[in-house]
Amino acid sequence: MYRIPILRMGRSLLVTIQMDMEDQTAMALQDDLAEQIAKTGANGVLIDISALEIVDSFVGRMLAAISGIGRILDATTVVVGMQPAVAITLVELGLSLDGVKTALNVSRGMAMLEAAAADGDDFVE
Repeated sequence: MYRIPILRMGRSLLVTIQMDMEDQTAMALQDDLAEQIAKTGANGVLIDISALEIVDSFVGRMLAAISGIGRILDATTVVVGMQPAVAITLVELGLSLDGVKTALNVSRGMAMLEAAAADGDDFVE
């Protein structure tokens, strides 16, 4: 099984998904991220999905679950680089991804994480 690398950038973790995820890979990412947030004390997680061309309902739910786990562990999660077709698919599947913050690109996503860290805000609505 392929494991997605998790990189540390200051107080944040960076995940770049470079391939369409299978269910086992998505579950492993969820577990690995939770472990790394707890281990490093990271206050932000940036997930770059710009290479994803296809998502199914399971992957959509996993993104929402990862965001929820991050919130519980006191880390803000921002998903960046969503392709228009992916956004359309998620809406068509009825997945609103409640609690998942998004940004158009890595630069904007990092700015959101930096602002959250500076304000002590976790973006909970």
